[in-house]
Amino acid sequence: MMKNIFLAFALLVPSLAFAAGSTVPLDKANYDLSDKASLQNGAKLFMNYCFGCHSAQYQRYNRVAEDLGIPIKLMEENLIFTGVKPGELMQNAIQEKDAAKWFGAPAPDLTLVARVRGADWVYTYLRSFYVDETRPFGVNNKVFPSVGMPHVLQELQGVPNAVYETRMIDGEDQQIYVGIQSDGSGEMSDDEYDHAVLDLVNFLVYSAEPIQLERKRLGYWVLGFLFIFFIISYLLKKEYWRDVH
Repeated sequence: MMKNIFLAFALLVPSLAFAAGSTVPLDKANYDLSDKASLQNGAKLFMNYCFGCHSAQYQRYNRVAEDLGIPIKLMEENLIFTGVKPGELMQNAIQEKDAAKWFGAPAPDLTLVARVRGADWVYTYLRSFYVDETRPFGVNNKVFPSVGMPHVLQELQGVPNAVYETRMIDGEDQQIYVGIQSDGSGEMSDDEYDHAVLDLVNFLVYSAEPIQLERKRLGYWVLGFLFIFFIISYLLKKEYWRDVH
């Protein structure tokens, strides 16, 4: 019993610290859910770089394929790595006990991460890893200090280093963090990497609410109906009360 309480407390403290947020300003993620090419590339990046540890267990492969305009055959050949049928949920093969052993805690499901944390947070987080030899995986993160995961996109970005500038503050020279700079060894340029991360964020935003575009489209029709109904109701009210007054 005491062991369980201690374990819960040990997991809760980092969570509370994380919930307090980061002092690093968040960059705007200008995603576009109507951009099918972006969503498709985001799905490819997610399945190739994130799905090894993180699942999207509230999504189904065939739903994603239909929404993103990906032929089922192509989905089966390139994006389903666990040998399941397209109608199955997007669950990875890693066992929670193994993930907890390797990373300190099971990797969280990412279906709703963009809705919980916000697209700007996810976008900035994926672009804020930097070399830190004191960490188990050799990297840290400015948005999520003491992060417990490796920088899985490093082969695309290259080795990222935190950049600081010396500025005079209150009469003293202080090192101020100004951003992340890659060493250029990645497969992508800085702009290409930012665009790839934005595609990944776009997919995660879609994953968190697949019906978002349809919801907004129906919302305009509902507002239009209510507006017309209001006019008819107002005219009817005037006609009904005309003889009374």
